[in-house]
Amino acid sequence: MQEIWIDYLNAIDAKALALTNDEILDAVSKALDAQGRGETVIEPRVHLVPESSDKGHFNVLRGYVKSLGYAGVKVVGDFVDNYKQGLPSELAVLNLFDPHTGVPKAIVDATAITDMRTGAVTAIGARHLARKDSKVLGHIGARGTAYWNVRLLDHLFDFDEIRIHSRRPESRDAFAAKLEKDLGKKIIVTDNWEDCLKDADILVEASRLPEPTPLFKTSWVKKGAFVVPYGTMSALEFDLTDIMDKVVVDDWGQCGPGRPYGALRRHVDEGKVTAETLHAEIGQIVAGMKPGRESDDETILFWHRGLSTTDVALGAAMVDKAKRMNIGQRLRFA
Repeated sequence: MQEIWIDYLNAIDAKALALTNDEILDAVSKALDAQGRGETVIEPRVHLVPESSDKGHFNVLRGYVKSLGYAGVKVVGDFVDNYKQGLPSELAVLNLFDPHTGVPKAIVDATAITDMRTGAVTAIGARHLARKDSKVLGHIGARGTAYWNVRLLDHLFDFDEIRIHSRRPESRDAFAAKLEKDLGKKIIVTDNWEDCLKDADILVEASRLPEPTPLFKTSWVKKGAFVVPYGTMSALEFDLTDIMDKVVVDDWGQCGPGRPYGALRRHVDEGKVTAETLHAEIGQIVAGMKPGRESDDETILFWHRGLSTTDVALGAAMVDKAKRMNIGQRLRFA
């Protein structure tokens, strides 16, 4: 048997790569474009719940991107009380494989990947679906993915006003301080959902609720706004989709009926959002197969649950950059 070596990138390596905003957006855009062209395989995520979902669970995501020559499996833990132990709520590992032989090619710390690719999908969605003159962002949640939502959205829109809210004051204050340092602009910290979201141009909901609770009020959404809810448990009022001109998802296969969790879970399971009423998957829009925003008056909702293919694409970009920079380790497998 020939020797097999695996590229290994730990969290320190991932940080040293210092992927730029545009490198992240470019890698994720390529994955979405490939999806829109039918050149990917996305298996619906599966879950492992050790005790109860309100404490935490594991997500297992599986995907293949033909143009990259990689298949991948990511396992990410999402545990809400990790902050009490000085740990991020989400920790993840990505395994990349040769899709033709099954040979393992790389093991990558995917904690940063999870955060970056989620923010990139939010931002790319906004690039195609938000008004071009959007200047006010309202963002609920301060977990790891929230930082990249705000950073990458601001990279594209250069907001005049960024409002944030999180349940714990210490969490939202620390989040605002980090954003102010990195973005070089004032962040408005709110102590309630309404002040954060009402009449914003782009509204992002990344809350961590123990059970579905309608904290996000439909009346706060102005005409022409762009709404991105992706909390594990829905925070939406049930009639929110009634005011939407378009509803877009990342992958209907994992948003469709019978799947657990998600911001529009009830809407889908009760037939309010269906494959027939759906406007498009975001990959179809990125690939030019379906239109994005067509007028400033359109009110649009984008629900994304997380695409394995974007993990694969961003992991591949990191492995390629690491080779150029001579970062990481090589592990003997066989």
